Amino acid sequence: MGQINPVIDESWKAVLKEEFEKKYFLELKAFLLEEKRKYRIFPPGKLLFNAFDHTPFDKVKVVLLGQDPYHGPGQAHGLCFSVPDGVQKPPSLINIFKELQADLGFEPPVHGNLTKWADQGVLLLNATLTVRENQAGSHQHHGWETFTDAAITQLSLRRNNLVFVLWGNYALAKRSLIDASRHFILTSVHPSPLSAHRGFFGCNHFSQINNLLRQQGVNEIDWNLS
Repeated sequence: MGQINPVIDESWKAVLKEEFEKKYFLELKAFLLEEKRKYRIFPPGKLLFNAFDHTPFDKVKVVLLGQDPYHGPGQAHGLCFSVPDGVQKPPSLINIFKELQADLGFEPPVHGNLTKWADQGVLLLNATLTVRENQAGSHQHHGWETFTDAAITQLSLRRNNLVFVLWGNYALAKRSLIDASRHFILTSVHPSPLSAHRGFFGCNHFSQINNLLRQQGVNEIDWNLS
């Protein structure tokens, strides 16, 4: 983790440069070094800033906020809700694909890899970027939230007409970081099986996002992963 600074996309590095030098981030690095000595940490170090690397600051069109990386072996690869090819799709992602099919008619893909979305401008950002194996939430409140809040704030301040997608109470709590006079905000309950039936199914967010992008003269997202 000592080389954490240089490995983020250059456009984001320029925007977040001051964060890397703040006391909380130095403490976060020390915490992660200690964690790595004792436990398996996900995602792998080279994928830590995967969301930023696939979606440079000036290319962001949509911001989809998650909470924590998946904590099972091989699941997390730095994009919220996404898993690498060949990894079983988690329940929330299965529900996301169900809503996508109901909204736009796309068949659920055999894989759960959302990299295609990220490469088109969908920032798939978890609030916490690392996790200890098999311990959900284990790296919350150690500094990552301050860092990712800064990323959201910079997008809100420096960009215009982005679509922020907030699914569930945790993501909804980030609403105060977003200037609603400059951006669009879509909200719903979380796609988890515990809550999806209370309003996630039927939210039609995928078509709404493309409608909003089209109104701004911005290329739509091709959501089809099949």
